[in-house]
Amino acid sequence: MKWELLIPTLLLGVATAFGDEPRDARTVEALDPPNPRPLAKPSAISQGEEPGSVQWRSLFMQFGRFLLIENGWRYASEEATRHSHMPFFKGYVDSVTNLHGWADGNPFLDNYIGHPMQGSVSGFIWTQNDPRYRNVAFGRDPEYWKSRLRAAAFAWGYSTLSEIGPISEASIGNIQAKIPEQGFVDHVITPVFGLALMIGEDAMDRYIIRRFEQRTTNRVYRILLRGGLNPTRSFANVMGGRWPWARDGDESERFLSVSSTGPSGLRKPAELRRGVPPYEFAVNSYFLKGAVGVCIGGGSTVAARLHAQWQIVGDVSGCKMTRLEANLSGDSMTYVLGPRWTPPLSGRWRPYFQVLGGGSKVTQELMMPEQKAILELKAQRTGAPVPDHTEYTRQFDTVGVALIAGVGLDYKVNNAIALRLVSVDYTRAWIHDMTGFAAPRGVQVKAGLVLHIGTW
Repeated sequence: MKWELLIPTLLLGVATAFGDEPRDARTVEALDPPNPRPLAKPSAISQGEEPGSVQWRSLFMQFGRFLLIENGWRYASEEATRHSHMPFFKGYVDSVTNLHGWADGNPFLDNYIGHPMQGSVSGFIWTQNDPRYRNVAFGRDPEYWKSRLRAAAFAWGYSTLSEIGPISEASIGNIQAKIPEQGFVDHVITPVFGLALMIGEDAMDRYIIRRFEQRTTNRVYRILLRGGLNPTRSFANVMGGRWPWARDGDESERFLSVSSTGPSGLRKPAELRRGVPPYEFAVNSYFLKGAVGVCIGGGSTVAARLHAQWQIVGDVSGCKMTRLEANLSGDSMTYVLGPRWTPPLSGRWRPYFQVLGGGSKVTQELMMPEQKAILELKAQRTGAPVPDHTEYTRQFDTVGVALIAGVGLDYKVNNAIALRLVSVDYTRAWIHDMTGFAAPRGVQVKAGLVLHIGTW
């Protein structure tokens, strides 16, 4: 074994050497084989009770395993992580203080697929250690949406810890100290899109997996379907010392039960209270037309109600530019605040009009491959360190005032959740044009999910 693999090997050993305390012994998976070999220590919780508080010890053990495995994989697979060529403490401080802008130089799959999966896994780790909301079912029940909001908050904390914590990209490899790895994209996308992925897997579990299981007794088919359609939940199960296909209250009929409490203990969705939500939190995906391509990304919006028809809204979003010239990459970040008017309608359709103002920042990087090749050849011949990223790239950025005005349409699912079907805004930023991307001015289209707070 190469010495470079020593650290990840030790980390993985530590991650698997210690069991946590699984949840109560009443949770028996229907797909488990008879008397399976336990994957973790027997539960310390008595068979007849389930504590209401968060099970902090097992939570720390489980997300600790996940954190060690992620960083062990980075260390084993990334040369720049093993050899950052920076003193530890200086590199860590530089990584934390260098954060700015949106993009971090990683490809689309890393930022918008991999990190949402990380957010979903950490969210499911939270839910399986949150007994109060563990057995809630996807639907209109406000308890379900409370549980997912709590999970998203934990996913944000885990994401921040994995980016700049004591065991993180900042401490192991000093990643953010190097241009162009300094963006905030992962801090936003991981919890926001991770929440959307959790909800998507919950919906798959209810409407596809469970109904399929009612039509077959083939264990292999059922296991493959659960793993294929709920991959992040399956991974979280493994981090908790459970079979990948495990479920709490594991009767296939649990989502279809008409009783208020089925054998699995899952609660029937409750009748919701009426009212205008005093607060809203929304996650959005959007695109903005550029000079030669589009800027694709996402963001989040918070709104506080000042009056039955008026809200004050804050929005932070960012996007990655596409179809730029060769060796050129870039991103755009917008942060705005302003009023929103919603007409007094009583149905499920909720239109709105808003005018928001703030700032916009556009950042681009030009890589010079010829210069990079010359520097790398020189380093090979002389034994000098690998050339720094800044030696063969150039950075450009511009900042200015931004104004957004437009309309949107939400569809109220229940008092806890709404779908943002569309938001069409005219966006105008007073900044200098950059190569291949004019200052944002044009139509911005958004869609997303809205969480109502205060009406549950």
